[in-house]
Amino acid sequence: MLTKLQQETINNTACYVQQKLANDYSGHDMAHIERVVHLAKKIQQSEPQSNEFIIIIAAYLHDVIDDKVIENVQAARQELIGFIEQQHVDKNDLQEIMTIIDNMSFSKNLTEKKSLSLEGKIVQDADRLDAIGAIGIGRTFLYGGKKKHIMHDPHAMPRNKMSVEDYRQPSTVINHFYEKLFLLKDQMNTSMGMQIAQERHRFLVEFVDRFEQEWLGK
Repeated sequence: MLTKLQQETINNTACYVQQKLANDYSGHDMAHIERVVHLAKKIQQSEPQSNEFIIIIAAYLHDVIDDKVIENVQAARQELIGFIEQQHVDKNDLQEIMTIIDNMSFSKNLTEKKSLSLEGKIVQDADRLDAIGAIGIGRTFLYGGKKKHIMHDPHAMPRNKMSVEDYRQPSTVINHFYEKLFLLKDQMNTSMGMQIAQERHRFLVEFVDRFEQEWLGK
């Protein structure tokens, strides 16, 4: 059960994130954040031993210092720490929140899987669930358009065993499904995350199969 002070901190955090992501058109906007928070709360209900407050705060903040969204990550990180400190968040909680958002992204886990707390695993699952299914498809094309990536090139093979630098290089929108989205189902941490991911993954596979058939005029 959240305390009154914790709920106030959550409300302040939501306002902070809304301001920071107000001009995002890459699929990492406030609507994405709210969905991740909702999914994280849903997963948390099946993991009652976890810390609900840390989960919700980390879910709200997980993209505000991401290099896909922010140009100066270090400056944004320092500003974020200052904001959290102003909310009188316990130092241990602050450290845990920062550890989660520093280590949960797909790119941070390309070369080695980062160790996350249960709270971090829940937020990571929630974020990855919003990357697959119908919403995930929409966000993938939105991000690809923002970055001026072409939709598809049948002759461009999907990459594997990528470094972070490789991952940040332009690819096609459809290759992104093979390079990331199709992999997420098997990278879920929680039982609830795995359960939700199954159906969303099937929808991804059906969509790409249909897309590739129509691309050939079939």
